[in-house]
Amino acid sequence: MLNVAQLSAGYGQSRVIHDVSFQLGAQEILAVMGRNGMGKTTLLKSLIGILPRAAGSIQLGSTELGDLPPHERVRHGIAFVPQGRMIFPTLTVTENILTGARGRVDKSMFDEIYSLFPVLYEMRGRKGGNLSGGQQQQLAIARALITEPKVLILDEPTEGIQPSIIKDIAKALKEIRHLRRLAIVVSEQVVSFMMEVCDRALVIDRGRFIHEAPRATLDAQRIRELLAV
Repeated sequence: MLNVAQLSAGYGQSRVIHDVSFQLGAQEILAVMGRNGMGKTTLLKSLIGILPRAAGSIQLGSTELGDLPPHERVRHGIAFVPQGRMIFPTLTVTENILTGARGRVDKSMFDEIYSLFPVLYEMRGRKGGNLSGGQQQQLAIARALITEPKVLILDEPTEGIQPSIIKDIAKALKEIRHLRRLAIVVSEQVVSFMMEVCDRALVIDRGRFIHEAPRATLDAQRIRELLAV
């Protein structure tokens, strides 16, 4: 589904990501774990095109995305849920969702989104700024889904969210994967959330992957040790 090869990226002359390579399978949920400042967000921003690559390749299927601007990557099937959610506080829930649309939206798509996130249906007329952090996170995911992506990318979706809502988001991501038949990349620091949702985990440190394990052999304690270094 997604093939990243020898990707380097950063800010100006400063490289943050160094020759990173990984593949993402169809309907796979991949967790990228790492401490703050180790390159998680930079990696995800380079995948969506917010940060230009310095070198390397980003392929979605047979399409090379590396030189395309973000809106073209969205058209090809990449969707991004940024850290901090970045919803529009003065727009209603429904209006926020529609900002991600690329044309006419069928009622069935809204029905599907509201079945995944019932609270958004209940608050569909409420302004985004009046929602809780967890509700805003669900709204940000819904806005990304309206683009009908093949790959959904989320940057630290549990940040600032209470534990009960974290469980709801984990459940929703697994439902989305099967319902939409899409692949998911999620950056995270909460090990329990990672263990709940992912099929495979990568640990990033100083812009390079230092550990990889499939779900069957994931060792939560080992991940915690790596994140504590």
